[in-house]
Amino acid sequence: MSDTTRQVVAVDVGGTKIASALVSLGDGRRPRISHAGKVPTEAALGGSRVLENVIASVRRVIDESGATALAGIGVSSAGVIDPATGEVTYANELMPGWGGTPLGARLADAFGLPTRVLNDVHAHALGEARWGGGLGKGSCLVVAVGTGIGGAFVNQGSILLGAHNEAGHIGHVSCTDAAGIACPCGAVGHLEPIGAGPGILSRYLELGGKPSCEDGSALDGAVIDRRAAAGDEAAIKAEARAGHALGEVLGSMVNMFDPDCVILSGSVAKCGPAWRDALDAGWAEAVMPPVAGTPVVSGQLGDDAPLIGAAENVITSGYAQLA
Repeated sequence: MSDTTRQVVAVDVGGTKIASALVSLGDGRRPRISHAGKVPTEAALGGSRVLENVIASVRRVIDESGATALAGIGVSSAGVIDPATGEVTYANELMPGWGGTPLGARLADAFGLPTRVLNDVHAHALGEARWGGGLGKGSCLVVAVGTGIGGAFVNQGSILLGAHNEAGHIGHVSCTDAAGIACPCGAVGHLEPIGAGPGILSRYLELGGKPSCEDGSALDGAVIDRRAAAGDEAAIKAEARAGHALGEVLGSMVNMFDPDCVILSGSVAKCGPAWRDALDAGWAEAVMPPVAGTPVVSGQLGDDAPLIGAAENVITSGYAQLA
């Protein structure tokens, strides 16, 4: 390790798994990840159990790596996070009891190390903006599309959080394709219920798609995408609605933020032409001519993005708070 390299224990806390690793930064190259591991979140057992699993994950990385000069602990976590305190201020029913957890303070007390916490999508966006699809760009809009839809606007290497640490909830922007459709957040007409993976699946079944797989495995988005590529009309229509809705919202957001690029990541962003052609159509309908040429690129870091973003946030603050 060079004299300029700094090491951070990074943890990514999701609804189903907790990933952890040692991240080495500062030598001018893409951050290096080592001693990576994953454990179940056990979210159904409550916030206290999740916290225990996070602490155990950090301890594992420290013990396995033998690192003795750590710069700190960086955390990417599901839920609404107050980055100034590291507290989880809100979490939905998928992580009962996680809201209100003083995550940053508990980790700092347990290990005696500086600890910083970001929302998981914000951390993902920071990693992609600094070292992935946004490398060398002044600003980017990062959107992750999987079982949900989240995003963040990163300008000059800093995430725009907003007055309530809520900025970037692009899945909860209204779009014409979702008119009249209820969103789990309690509103109506949002992108996420039709644009995320579960929305594609439910629409496919509504349209008469085959509910089972030939090999007996569970029906999922990858299967629907393969069926769309093979000409299954229900699959094509389900993906097209999702893609068109996302394209419309992306065009609108680019009109507002004027980023250097849009970075798409997540499982749904891997869908084929039925989805992507519809996204392009929705984009063309919504985007203004001066920003119509903004490139839409794929994320490059995959599951490493939130770990890298969380580690970066320890070394150099990753967020910009509105006054």
